[in-house]
Amino acid sequence: MTGTGPRPFEGIKVLDFTRFFAGPFGTYQFALLGADVVKIEPIGGEDNRRAQLSQEWVDRNMAPAFMSINANKRSLTLDLKKPEAQEIVKRLVEDADIVWENFRPGVMDRFGLGYETLKAINPKLIYCAVSGFGHSGPESAKAAFDGKIQAMSGIMSITGEPEGGPMRAGFAACDMIGGMTGAFAVSAALHQRTMTGEGQFVDVAMLDSTLNFLAQHVTEYTVAGFVQRQYGNLSVTRKVTADRFRCGNGFIILAILLEKQFVNLMKALGREDALSDPRFADWTTRTENAGALRDVIEGAMRDGDPESWEQRLTEADVPCATVKGIDEIAEHPQVAARNLLQEVDSAHGPLRLVGPGFKLAHGSGAIDSAPPQVGEHSDEILAEAGFSAEDIAAWRAGGVVA
Repeated sequence: MTGTGPRPFEGIKVLDFTRFFAGPFGTYQFALLGADVVKIEPIGGEDNRRAQLSQEWVDRNMAPAFMSINANKRSLTLDLKKPEAQEIVKRLVEDADIVWENFRPGVMDRFGLGYETLKAINPKLIYCAVSGFGHSGPESAKAAFDGKIQAMSGIMSITGEPEGGPMRAGFAACDMIGGMTGAFAVSAALHQRTMTGEGQFVDVAMLDSTLNFLAQHVTEYTVAGFVQRQYGNLSVTRKVTADRFRCGNGFIILAILLEKQFVNLMKALGREDALSDPRFADWTTRTENAGALRDVIEGAMRDGDPESWEQRLTEADVPCATVKGIDEIAEHPQVAARNLLQEVDSAHGPLRLVGPGFKLAHGSGAIDSAPPQVGEHSDEILAEAGFSAEDIAAWRAGGVVA
């Protein structure tokens, strides 16, 4: 499956005012699928270009955090506080399909570029606003960031070991959830526009999006009064054989959810005797005797290493996996076979970046161009909008454009 043919969003123009993660991750999905995403940045570029990790890349204004979700985009730098820059945006909006921002509610209005203003210019415009709490409700005016939403949403209360206290997920989960939700919402609005001919305001709240992803745990509370707690590495199914187990000199995750899988596990471990043990007769008794069952499993896997046990158990049709680091999975043959990490040339040499998380039979997404340098396409974008070289030079001299 090569995914040849035009990509789904070719011909769609996005004016991207987003920064950090929650917004850019959403617009990145559109860029991968063929949209012309014009990243409108402040003079000097958005802050995520300077996210600390490698000083070499920070000095280049191309921090890995920025590069991870900004390939295939074009960069235009504007000082939106200047009236001239605001007029430039209004010109660009005339033939844009989407405006996407993730400021706190009201910021774009203060620039004179809020939805009502831009809608008057282009009634077919889809305006996506991603924020922590949306544009309504008592929290709507408050600033938000990933850690805050992880704390408020309940994610931290169900992550980690009970004795360790609440714990954040190991990545910007709520930012990414908000970004992907924004991409889905804008896709829905685009489809609706094909039927109505009208644009609309798309209000994406990170808190809403996160609770949508936590639907199981929220519903367990609202329907059954059950409050999820920290279960460490135990599966959300709460089957005692779907957990992390010591294995030789490391750990392995088992995902034993079905009776057949349990039988296969005991046979593979050489503990068929456990299948007739009344303590492990069914899932209820296995839960009641979870400690004893853990002793059986870990005792059998005491010798050897996790990789060897993973191979042995997999051959016995027992779902399992060793715990891999990012460096290990990035070099895994499965990732290579799916062409998930795609190489693209840049001013700083070849880059390997993460492409789309799915494939289409026709028009699949791909990385075509490196994340842009600050203002790399400013002249090009302004010229396309019909502005003269003299106008552009004057704006550059006045600090409107860089």
